[in-house]
Amino acid sequence: MAMIIDAHLHLWERQQGRVDGKPVVALREGRSDFGGEIRQMMPPYMLEGRNTAEMLIANMNYAGVSGCVVTQEYIDGNQDRYLLECKKRYPKRMKICCLYEEKEIDSEWIRQFDGIKICAGRLKDPDLLQHRAIFEKADREGKFISIDLVEGELQVGAMEKLIEAYPDLRIAIGHFGMVTVEGWEKQIALARHKNVYVESGGITWLFHKEFYPYPSAIQAIAKAIEICGAKKIMWGSDYPRTMTAITYDMSKDFIEKTSLLSEEDKQKLLGENAKGFYGFSDLEIPERIKNMVE
Repeated sequence: MAMIIDAHLHLWERQQGRVDGKPVVALREGRSDFGGEIRQMMPPYMLEGRNTAEMLIANMNYAGVSGCVVTQEYIDGNQDRYLLECKKRYPKRMKICCLYEEKEIDSEWIRQFDGIKICAGRLKDPDLLQHRAIFEKADREGKFISIDLVEGELQVGAMEKLIEAYPDLRIAIGHFGMVTVEGWEKQIALARHKNVYVESGGITWLFHKEFYPYPSAIQAIAKAIEICGAKKIMWGSDYPRTMTAITYDMSKDFIEKTSLLSEEDKQKLLGENAKGFYGFSDLEIPERIKNMVE
């Protein structure tokens, strides 16, 4: 059984974020007040609005996922302190990101994390060159950058300049380049650079109208392989938001079950690439427990 690593998911103890300047607050039964509109933010069994590491690990064990990368989003609020607690409990299975909020982050603080998350599509100043300092600091501290670019090509040119300025900096382009928006291939092409990879967190959300088994998502993955190669693409679930429509296991098994990708490419996408990029070691493959419906 091949090792599987989730390159894009979220955790929070208490959701206190913002969207367009309005608060995002968890309610009950997986719902959140999303800037004045009630949204089903999590599966309904997350009764108290707590998206905990323990629930995640249970899902990972069930789905046979060995390790994960916990990224962040402004809509959830800064979860730095909670993620540090999670990493203490599951040090081998988790890589965690601190959240960049358009202000300087102390180097001592950054050193406690594995990477830095930049929500580039939500920056007040979308010019990435104005945020050069955080790239320089990540490079100096040996951390990776997890970045969700604004949809389309708007930030691709600036991103290219930063990649060239810091050629040894590991950068993961999130949300599969916002694959359903024109210009997504330009974001994918950034992974032609040595230390730049692409992760698919949110791809089931982007193709949600098509729904499982997401044939257009598979076609997009095949196109991305043509652009940058299978060795540069990593699977991500975007847990728990995408679990309002599908199960955690379904977020990857549409890749496992497709006949349009080779078994070798599937292994790269689902685990091998992420293991090398993020530096996972000593991971174990969870024991598979027979399901009651089998």
